[in-house]
Amino acid sequence: MYIAGNQLVLFQGDSVTDCGRDRADPGSLGGGYAAMTAAWFAAAHPGTPARFMNRGISGNRVKDLQVRWSVDCLDLKPDWLSILIGINDCWRRYDSGDPTGVEGFEAGYRGILEPARKAGIRLVLMEPFVLHITPERASWREDLDPKIAVVRKLAREYSAKLVPLDSMFREACGEREPSFWAADGVHPSAAGHAFISRAWLSAVGA
Repeated sequence: MYIAGNQLVLFQGDSVTDCGRDRADPGSLGGGYAAMTAAWFAAAHPGTPARFMNRGISGNRVKDLQVRWSVDCLDLKPDWLSILIGINDCWRRYDSGDPTGVEGFEAGYRGILEPARKAGIRLVLMEPFVLHITPERASWREDLDPKIAVVRKLAREYSAKLVPLDSMFREACGEREPSFWAADGVHPSAAGHAFISRAWLSAVGA
């Protein structure tokens, strides 16, 4: 286990991380994998009182994280930073005609990782994912796969823990249909969130 007592773990991302958290309560973790991860960690390590925070915001893209990075990340001084971002950078191409090119995605992602690394924050990068519940969702691969490759590349470059959610969900869909894990292919079910939480804890060694 690498997370020590009194260390702060910060979850950042979009709606998958946000998951209905109460904006009026700074300690709210929402109803998804962030809350599950904190609960499982506490149950497994009751003598290690780590702290967990969630600052995911529904609809966010990498460029949105850049805008709020000082207030919602660096000023909080986390010991660990977990990022799950990218699906909206893909989705907006298809529903709004507002794409994020892979070069811009990488540059924006570096723009948030670099100050975090300089601050000595340990990094956990999570692959964005899409489940093939429809042919339309499967067609997103053209846009999403290069962004997943960027996340993998940056995890290596920044010595981050990588949670390979996309490949893990693909394998899991061989056991249960994609809609079991995420009804719309993007937003996880309770089982999907539990799957992410388990993968996160395994990757971090907790």
